[in-house]
Amino acid sequence: MIKSKSKLAIILSKLKTFSSPDLMAEQYATDSEIAAEVLWNAFYLYDIENKTIADLGSGTGILGLGALLLGAKKVFFIESDKNSTKTAKENLKFLEEKLGIKLVKKAIFLNQDINNFNEKVDIVIQNPPFGTKQKHADKMFLEKAFSITKIIYSFHKLETERFVNKISGDYGFEITHLWKFDFPIKATYSFHRKKIQRIKVGCWRIKGIK
Repeated sequence: MIKSKSKLAIILSKLKTFSSPDLMAEQYATDSEIAAEVLWNAFYLYDIENKTIADLGSGTGILGLGALLLGAKKVFFIESDKNSTKTAKENLKFLEEKLGIKLVKKAIFLNQDINNFNEKVDIVIQNPPFGTKQKHADKMFLEKAFSITKIIYSFHKLETERFVNKISGDYGFEITHLWKFDFPIKATYSFHRKKIQRIKVGCWRIKGIK
């Protein structure tokens, strides 16, 4: 198991990201430093070790794989894009070889839409589409998370804070923590003019109260 946040960030930075990112699916790589910070916070809130976790819209696996490195009991990687799932599996193999550990029996890769996943889990960790290309994509991810767990870590644009707070309350959940980041978006698509653009993003910890 990884013993420090800095070591976690370093190992996560070595993982492969999207080879052919899909603009409509808003496929952007999650920054390794930010992923490590959120996962480390979750670990210290007793939300990782020995927990069954779902990484909804898992992409290339950075959040779920990081959770495994911090002692998660089992992680479901739910991702509709086949190429991303393939990369996530390659990343798992890389970690096993790099660190000399066995994780494969704890990782369940499901190449499917999140709406078809109905397993109850201890924790959901997700970095969903922000809803800029597919309207209400972020809402769909939150609603799925509300239905399968009582504790959620979810990334959203900070400008949607009122929406996240309201929908959480509507479903009988409360916000316990909000971590704010200048989220780096590397130039990924042809219309990007800057090498790195930073957007205001939050990660909410949301807990069921009913």
